[in-house]
Amino acid sequence: MIKENIKLDMKGAMKSGNTFELGVLRMVLASFQAKEKEKHYKISKEKPEAKEEYLIKETELSDVEIIDVLSSEVKKRKDAIALYEKGGRPELAENEKKEIEVLQKYLPAQLSVDEIRKLVAESINVIGAKEIKDMGRIMADLNPKIKGRADGGEVSKIVKELLGK
Repeated sequence: MIKENIKLDMKGAMKSGNTFELGVLRMVLASFQAKEKEKHYKISKEKPEAKEEYLIKETELSDVEIIDVLSSEVKKRKDAIALYEKGGRPELAENEKKEIEVLQKYLPAQLSVDEIRKLVAESINVIGAKEIKDMGRIMADLNPKIKGRADGGEVSKIVKELLGK
């Protein structure tokens, strides 16, 4: 569903002459294709007898996998922004911010800091976490709830804060 929306928006960007959005959408579709090829290779190694029709069907990305790819692309851009700003290249950082805006349209609505804080507190209570060494268990409990809807670094920061570190 998300992939089809991106393809439709790409056609719209072509028709309107929006080369910036078109470039970002082409890049993200290429990322999807790379992920599909990776899955295809893995499945063909596990099941060498599999027919091509089966492989094509099995390598099609689900919306959850697409959200993972989109989240990864957003994270790459956030990392690049930090590096560009540190290196004194604000114009390149601004370009990355614009790309993030395009990608965010296809991700689920992002959680607010208060919503993240509430989910972290619930996980801490459920797990009975008391120390920072419980952070891995907390994150494992949180990941399905926040996948694609919150930045992992922000969540980690809130977990540490609530655990008193």
